[in-house]
Amino acid sequence: MSGKFELKRSPNGEFHFHLLGDSGHTILSSETYKARASAQNGIESVRKNSVEDHRFERKTSTSGRPYFVLKARNGEIIGQSQMFSTAEQMEDGITQVKRDAPAASVSDLSH
Repeated sequence: MSGKFELKRSPNGEFHFHLLGDSGHTILSSETYKARASAQNGIESVRKNSVEDHRFERKTSTSGRPYFVLKARNGEIIGQSQMFSTAEQMEDGITQVKRDAPAASVSDLSH
């Protein structure tokens, strides 16, 4: 199984998406969007920007756990990872996004 995006609607009516990896777990989550079309544009932005390593910003949480964000050309954050236990796990997560996002299918569960 290759990765896939799930587009969902929150109870407040806003939209968000997740990129799921091979095992079905979330490897990248978006912010919320007011419109479905904006969330779909966010998915396309992840596809385009995930192939460029310099778009990934490696960070450390206040609790000392590594995570990453993916940024668009304009510097806006388009997705954030989970918190990882080690930097190696974080790098594995980045590798998964790079591999899966460009060709990932989209499952629209927002209806």
